[in-house]
Amino acid sequence: MDETEFWEIIDATRAEAEGDPEEQAELLVERLTRLDPDSVLDYARHFEARFNRAYLWDLWGAAAVLFDEAGEETFDSFRCWLIGQGREVYEGAVHDPDALAELLDEFDPEIDGDGEEIGFAADEAYETLTGAETPELGIPMPGGEPSGTPFDLSDDAVLASRFPRLWARFGGA
Repeated sequence: MDETEFWEIIDATRAEAEGDPEEQAELLVERLTRLDPDSVLDYARHFEARFNRAYLWDLWGAAAVLFDEAGEETFDSFRCWLIGQGREVYEGAVHDPDALAELLDEFDPEIDGDGEEIGFAADEAYETLTGAETPELGIPMPGGEPSGTPFDLSDDAVLASRFPRLWARFGGA
């Protein structure tokens, strides 16, 4: 599976789920179980690489604006959800997290941003196909701190300054 096929699966399931991340996760599992186990592992590698790439202080700050706080679990779930939004939103956010102000039509922290199940779709599909747990993918986990310059994720003034467009649209709720 190449990168284009990976994003096609993400886009098709997001469209069919009409943006509902739980429904998208179910559709991903369904779609992935139609593939062979090696293709599911390829999908998982693509997903994991993007998940790790999004381990950025600035993206964590954007999540803090959108959720009015963002602990580590929230940020992990947000990164899965972000991948589930498709290539344009994902790449735009990785390059400029403040661009999420324009990239997102709406954002409801009760529904949106929770992509934990999207993150487990490949594992569930692989186990369904093989009866075994997903093996190591050979993708190194990011170490310790996110990439970029650390800042106080709980300081509204810092968040408003670093993410002015996002803050104007979603901050201070």
